[in-house]
Amino acid sequence: MKHVINTQAAPAAIGPYSQAIEVGNLVYTSGQLPIDPATGSFPEGGIKEQTRQSLTNVRAILNEAGIDMGNVVKTTVFLADMNDFAAMNSVYAEFFAEPYPARSAVAVKTLPKGALVEIEVVAAKD
Repeated sequence: MKHVINTQAAPAAIGPYSQAIEVGNLVYTSGQLPIDPATGSFPEGGIKEQTRQSLTNVRAILNEAGIDMGNVVKTTVFLADMNDFAAMNSVYAEFFAEPYPARSAVAVKTLPKGALVEIEVVAAKD
């Protein structure tokens, strides 16, 4: 049976989807744009600030599910420009410790609302 995870500490869904779904011991988040839930806007700055906000949103959703970033087993990072990879990676490293989750990082033509990054994760509850 699936359980919907929803928190006001992350941006509300902007379409017909859930912030996250829990099935068994796994939590699947939807892609998190770098939207500050308090303002509804992207943070000032560039890829580093947007990556930080996207991962902060992921963390808020996982916390609502009763887990944290240490439970993440897989991430997918969508970048509007692969030239931003190194800057994204430096912020990404602030949110995870060894053993790091598996990760895919891909460049896409565009992201919703003109975002520079979107991040989704799969996490396992112990």
